[in-house]
Amino acid sequence: MKTFVENGITHLDLHGVRHHEVNELVLDFVLRNQELIPLVIICGNSVKMISITKSCLDSNEIKYQDIRFGLIRVEKI
Repeated sequence: MKTFVENGITHLDLHGVRHHEVNELVLDFVLRNQELIPLVIICGNSVKMISITKSCLDSNEIKYQDIRFGLIRVEKI
């Protein structure tokens, strides 16, 4: 997992993160960086990773948009 800024947008890259760690990392990232929204979460090609990430965002009522497969943009908390 790493975070970086590209084109003025803060990103969370979940490559290398174990599935059981995703909920905590995603929620922590979004809450710590909420003043910088929009944020981008890179899930990669794992359907399970995408599903876990979306479930975490949904359960916390965080609005997001699929940019393309494996990329999720957080729009609003």
